[in-house]
Amino acid sequence: MSSRQAGQTMFGKIFVFLEMIKFSHTVFALPFALTGALLAAKGIPEVRQVFWIIMAMVGARTAAMGMNRLIDAAIDARNPRTAGRAIPAGLISKGATLAYILVATLLMLAAAAMLNPLCLRLSPVALFFLVLYSYCKRFTSLAHVVLGVCLAAAPMGAWAAIRGTIETPALILGGVVLFWVAGFDILYALQDLEFDRSEGLHSIPVALGLNGSLWMARAFHLVMIALLIWLKLSAGLGLFFLAGIAAAIAMLGYEHWLLKDGDLTKMDAAFFNMNGYISVALLLFTALDVLLVSR
Repeated sequence: MSSRQAGQTMFGKIFVFLEMIKFSHTVFALPFALTGALLAAKGIPEVRQVFWIIMAMVGARTAAMGMNRLIDAAIDARNPRTAGRAIPAGLISKGATLAYILVATLLMLAAAAMLNPLCLRLSPVALFFLVLYSYCKRFTSLAHVVLGVCLAAAPMGAWAAIRGTIETPALILGGVVLFWVAGFDILYALQDLEFDRSEGLHSIPVALGLNGSLWMARAFHLVMIALLIWLKLSAGLGLFFLAGIAAAIAMLGYEHWLLKDGDLTKMDAAFFNMNGYISVALLLFTALDVLLVSR
């Protein structure tokens, strides 16, 4: 094999890995990390801080998704919906996946070290929950909540990166992300309801069924909205942030309306589109508030 062919193969494997972990879906959590940084700095953080926050976020999510795909490879192979994923389909080896996971983990740790000692000390805790999530479906219905905890680390970690501590607004914002993620992950898990039942796997859809899961997701998102209101009061935010809350309510309402009858053919619009818009909208309205009003 020529060096050019080897290079093409290497980059091809990287592309397959990034597609496998849905790297583009980093948009779900990254805006909340930047929101936490804006609130902690009460303005625009230093460029250096923003860079390492993004690196830590990208490293953590890449490692987490890689671990999930690696740990669940056998289950994915048996599930018709996921059998085409890269590892079951033979597009990438488990060894290569593990190598990318290690690189991503090192990136996360290095970024944490570049931020401050607290971020570095908290890194093992984050890694613990990232690994735990991939095993949860084997013994508990609360995997959705654990996933929420994993993504809640993004804004709390960004706050810690700026302030060197974690304060009440950071915890509230973490709670926002936790209930937001857990709610939409319940909806997403409805796609695998029958398969999970047949495999003896655990999830809220398995425990509560279709209608119960729809109502649980709605309840989680109502808690998310309540926490956003609390965050506005706790952080002294103004009308722009209130407009962001209104936009989030509208988009969450549309998401649940799309799935109100359990019509999972609309999952892409409800899950991927709306949730990406929600995180970006809240970041933009927070930025407007922090930069134009609250200062």
